[in-house]
Amino acid sequence: MKKKTAFSWMLYDFGNSAFATTIMAAVLPIFYYDVAAVGLEENLAESYWGYSQSIAVLIVAVLAPILGAISDFSAAKKKFLRFFAYMGIIASILLAFVGEGDYLFASILLIVGNIGFSGANVFYDAFLPELAENEKEMDKLSSAGFAFGYIGGGLLLAINILMITNYSWFGIPDVTTASQLSFASVGLWWFIFSIPLFKNVREEKKTREKRDKSYVAIGFSRVVNTFKEIRQFKHLLIFLIAFWLYNDGISTIIRMATIYGRGIGIDSNSLIIALLITQFVGIPFTFFFGWLASKITAKKALYLTLYVYIGVVVLGYFMASALHFYMLAICVGMVQGGAQALSRSIYSRMVPANKKAEFFGFYGISSKFAAVFGPFLFGIVGQLTGSSRLGIISLLVFFIAGIILLRFVNIEKGIEQAKQYAK
Repeated sequence: MKKKTAFSWMLYDFGNSAFATTIMAAVLPIFYYDVAAVGLEENLAESYWGYSQSIAVLIVAVLAPILGAISDFSAAKKKFLRFFAYMGIIASILLAFVGEGDYLFASILLIVGNIGFSGANVFYDAFLPELAENEKEMDKLSSAGFAFGYIGGGLLLAINILMITNYSWFGIPDVTTASQLSFASVGLWWFIFSIPLFKNVREEKKTREKRDKSYVAIGFSRVVNTFKEIRQFKHLLIFLIAFWLYNDGISTIIRMATIYGRGIGIDSNSLIIALLITQFVGIPFTFFFGWLASKITAKKALYLTLYVYIGVVVLGYFMASALHFYMLAICVGMVQGGAQALSRSIYSRMVPANKKAEFFGFYGISSKFAAVFGPFLFGIVGQLTGSSRLGIISLLVFFIAGIILLRFVNIEKGIEQAKQYAK
């Protein structure tokens, strides 16, 4: 593995993670509520934000198997990576031009940006096996990429927080302008740290594979065929359905927490700082839950994370101050990485050795489809009842149903089924 090439690949994660932190999680939700959705009736800002998130996730979920097929069959991964990256970069920069009442424009750019961000990641991830010479190198490079992402996304978010909370230091006239500049900074940051990948990472030369069907047909036939195969593994299937449920609750909290907090009156500075806390609390606690799983089993450790999430939802319902939001942010930071890492680990154990790539592809794509429902439920409950607090409490159904289904998962039997199949 060439260090220069690997470093260039990791820098892309350093750059594009700013979209996830500044735009998806921290600054844009507040800006959407305070500026883009100004004049809307109470609770509609949160509902429209939820609908926008659901539409974005649905489009990404539909595109994912198609893009996966393109990645496997074409010899143009870098071209597609560049196309989707530029889509996300341009959408981020255009957010700087969103003004008061432009919630529709903001929603469209959020959706386009999400498509660019997720679409580019399909081709970015596809470079990993080409850069690493063996599985050990692949694990090491993949982990390093995630670490670079945490650092890059957190660093620009910290800079943007400083710019928004102390805008006069930078000669910026007001908070609105500072927020708009932060969106543009994401696009520039993403672009600058993409350059090394575009310049130094070379795609393996290969001839285009012949195919007798369209990329759409190939992509979705793969999903259908994999689901038919997974149905043979009872405990793996039950776990997968449980994962779809509770992970939808987790992803909805990530996407909706900030705009929900703004809607119940928590000031924007406290919201953004709390999300920065979540970002950095998550790193040590992800390692902690890995250690805890070795002591009490992965399933019990996963239960613990989900019980904490139930507490987060209940706390969110009663939340009334910035202190409460800080408590919520710390709790989410403690279990977010742990829940995702433990889920992946448990799933991996019950997957047949000769089906890992196929089943993990389905794991990622299917979870995107499942993640459509949480933001939509949050939005529709909030709109129909006129209370975003009832929207947040509605997420309990995902965690409770997930926990109940997990009780029927016997991991040891699932592992045995996988071994029998692989023989």
